[in-house]
Amino acid sequence: MGRFVKRNLKFQLQELPSARVPRTRIDRLVAEHARALSDRLVAHRAELFPPDAHKTLRRFNSIETARFLRVSDAWLRRLALDGRGPTPAKGPKRGWYYTSHDIAALRHLLEEGSRVPGTYMPGRRDGDHLQVICVVNFKGGSGKTTTAAHLAQRCALDGYRVLAIDVDPQASLSMLHGVQPELDLFDGGTLWDAIRDEDPRPLRELIRPTCFANLDLVPGNLDLMDFEHETPRLLAQEGAARSGNPFFTKIAEALESVEADYDLVVIDCPPQLGFLTMAALSAATAVLVTVHPQMLDVMSMCQFLLMTSDLLGVVAEAGGNMEYDWLRYLVTRYEPGDGPQNQMVSFMRTLFGEHVLNHPVLKSTAISDAALTKQTLYEVEKGAFSRSTYERALESLDAVNGEIQGLIQKAWGR
Repeated sequence: MGRFVKRNLKFQLQELPSARVPRTRIDRLVAEHARALSDRLVAHRAELFPPDAHKTLRRFNSIETARFLRVSDAWLRRLALDGRGPTPAKGPKRGWYYTSHDIAALRHLLEEGSRVPGTYMPGRRDGDHLQVICVVNFKGGSGKTTTAAHLAQRCALDGYRVLAIDVDPQASLSMLHGVQPELDLFDGGTLWDAIRDEDPRPLRELIRPTCFANLDLVPGNLDLMDFEHETPRLLAQEGAARSGNPFFTKIAEALESVEADYDLVVIDCPPQLGFLTMAALSAATAVLVTVHPQMLDVMSMCQFLLMTSDLLGVVAEAGGNMEYDWLRYLVTRYEPGDGPQNQMVSFMRTLFGEHVLNHPVLKSTAISDAALTKQTLYEVEKGAFSRSTYERALESLDAVNGEIQGLIQKAWGR
């Protein structure tokens, strides 16, 4: 703002009548709203889960289990009748049901009898590097957290050892996995504790299991904002930028201590290009950019890409690793019958070619309604929705996650 405009504005403000209307202290009002909202969220969680309980996962019927394992339902039933593998629970109408841990045990059993290594256990082998996928966007509402959660959960169900890391201070990914930040992380326990400059904690101490077999979580909360505030201060100190431990290496260094335990890391980044996002991108081996196919969202993504290029170019010159196995754009909240959206998708495919994933995530009430109960589509009961709505949304997510798994396998040379 120019000096003339500032002087003019200041003069006008001085001429305004004073104290005609009682004013509210915004900090007190916000604090009041925050307490009320927090109390209601706590009560909501108490309604869904007992106070001392952890989030649990439903059992999967034999048809779903067979689909995850890529075997026939008849073959799965024969295993159970022969007494091989975990014993399924009996359900209504003589149905058989398996937990996610049962599915993991069945994978190990089937892999032992497989002629082709990796048929049922598709994770890393000797010489394969850890896959670290950053899910990013500059604009909120693009389906970033929804994408990260469904990707991590489906990969875990498919036999990958997955670590999900919530780097977004809003902590939506954490809440989807049963973590209430202001209660469960009152004394810390986020990634910030592992990447802070003073007295960092080992990342292994911050990892907590989820209700999915093969899926662990490093949750997030507002503590992560300390990294955004502390990093400029450290960079301003003499010699900090030339130290042997620059900020953009922090996440990669933390991951080194648990690298052998996982095949895949999924990082949900905040909807901004700050120090956290740059550190996550420096640790990544792949980048997934979610985008809603509307003009304003694509324009926002353009600004994000321009800023990313400039800032990561500086990081690369400072020694950061900016080489990725792949970068893809994922179209989210897609409505096939929307003409302008189809035009925007065609525009992106013409511009970016193979860098746009072939499959989009469809806009679905099933996905949004599941989130109301802090669940994903892999967690909710199919009977909660109309069959066609559920299957259409699930088919969309499975296609996207399958395509991403293909990119993971290709990066490992398979």
